[in-house]
Amino acid sequence: MRIDPTPGQLASVRFDANGLVAAIAQDVVTKDVLMMAWMNADSLAQTFAEGTMVYWSRSRQELWRKGDTSGDRQLVREAYYDCDGDTLLFLVEQLGRGACHTGARTCFYRSFGEATAPEHEPSG
Repeated sequence: MRIDPTPGQLASVRFDANGLVAAIAQDVVTKDVLMMAWMNADSLAQTFAEGTMVYWSRSRQELWRKGDTSGDRQLVREAYYDCDGDTLLFLVEQLGRGACHTGARTCFYRSFGEATAPEHEPSG
């Protein structure tokens, strides 16, 4: 699914001093928060153009197309920016095993304090 943001919407995105903006991926069906990563202007443009999540790897200093090596792609279904324009939210269809590099479906499988629900350990 291709999303065509307006120039005004893109101008509302506030990149930090390193040219990055936080991007959260959330499952479009379950609403589980899957992961948080970074985007620059190029990765954001490619995400909209391709309809799949493209992030910026701060450690590798390169574009990172989610699922290119793992097959765990994320298909964009909806996209939002927050009131400050400094955080993006993408509702995605998660393909494959999940979003986390550990093999877990979500990167947020650990909790602080007393757990009120069973923790979900990474698979594999």
